[in-house]
Amino acid sequence: MTASISDVLEYIEENDVKFIRLAFCDIFGIQKNISIMPSELDRAFSEGISFDASAFSGFMNIESSDLLLYPDPTTLSILPWRPSHGRVVRFYCDIRYPDGKPFEGDGRYILRQAVRRLRQLNLECTVGPESEFYLFELDESGNPTLSPHDRAGYFDIAPLDRGENVRRQICLTLEEMGIQPEASHHEQGPGQHEIDFKYSNPLRAADNLTTYKWVVKTAAASNGLFASFLPKPLDGRPGSGLHINLSLFRDGENVFGRFGQPGSEIDAFIAGILSRAREISIFLNPLTNSYDRFGEFEAPRFITWSHQNRSPLIRIPAASGAMRRMELRSPDGAINPYLAFALLMEAGIEGLLEKRQLDPPCNRNLFVEEEDAALRYSQLPADLGEALQVAEDSEFLRRILPERTLRSYLDAKRAEWERCRAADDLHATEREMYFIRF
Repeated sequence: MTASISDVLEYIEENDVKFIRLAFCDIFGIQKNISIMPSELDRAFSEGISFDASAFSGFMNIESSDLLLYPDPTTLSILPWRPSHGRVVRFYCDIRYPDGKPFEGDGRYILRQAVRRLRQLNLECTVGPESEFYLFELDESGNPTLSPHDRAGYFDIAPLDRGENVRRQICLTLEEMGIQPEASHHEQGPGQHEIDFKYSNPLRAADNLTTYKWVVKTAAASNGLFASFLPKPLDGRPGSGLHINLSLFRDGENVFGRFGQPGSEIDAFIAGILSRAREISIFLNPLTNSYDRFGEFEAPRFITWSHQNRSPLIRIPAASGAMRRMELRSPDGAINPYLAFALLMEAGIEGLLEKRQLDPPCNRNLFVEEEDAALRYSQLPADLGEALQVAEDSEFLRRILPERTLRSYLDAKRAEWERCRAADDLHATEREMYFIRF
């Protein structure tokens, strides 16, 4: 990955690059972009490329609508599926005001602030996502259906697993784009798959996750399929989660090695996340459809933790060295990764500063002991409406997120909730709102 602007400009000239995509995400984590020609790239680095920010919820208004995209030279990547002659490259961009100040609603800026606050405690965080998705057939007109691509199950192989060539294509494409896949396999649901990629710093991980979803959907389309990250696309079948693995390092040492010791920073960090789990659920599970996952097929409902038990919200997997980590099991693929990672880190930082105590682990199967668990543990919100109410009352969210960003996000989610609550056919309404987009 090239870091300097001069090296980038030289690379563009020497590699027959004809189109440059400047990419960013809106407040919902949906990737957007504008294409410029190579002759404009030097100006983009020095002066930025203007766009109408009033067109994006939570950005600007009509009266003061201009924001500028500044490409981050470290995010240069060829798009391998585009022609090799007249190549196309992509940069992720930082968003600034016309006077050069950072736009406070830029997800990359918000995440950088969280990284900076953690660094003030002499700590570094790494993030490793594990992402599930479904592959569906297309109809005669090329529109997505809810017919799974195969009927295979967990860890099945070809020919029962009909998606292994698609997964292979995804992994090879990710490698070409500088993202290192670690494992891929068929998941439990028919046509359901999982690909995990190597952990990295939070900003790089958020950029990579955004790229990954783009690559998955592009690879699926090139094979006459539709890839869906919808949390619960099929009734009675496993939902698709996005497990988020977090590690903390100080001076190169994984602090998780001290987990469980008296006064452990890791205990306090995890306790902080658990204490804010309900408030940030609307950012970790942002769709009405998200809450249909909970309580079955290994998707947690109760706010507690364990060492290897997969039914609580957080587990500590069996691992050693740099792989020691916590795994958060509630999020799904509809998140804005920049906001989600920032909020998790900020909740952990709060736990560290307040020296929060971690409750004892839960070593019971909460999927079959729900009545008893409901008496012992707090629960994630039951639906988007409850998540909204908790978020509206959250001092923590108001402290971390810009007012305009938070208000626009919650207003949009309120509209989705009201539309679904008034719908005669909830599933049809959710498909109309979410299926194509996610």
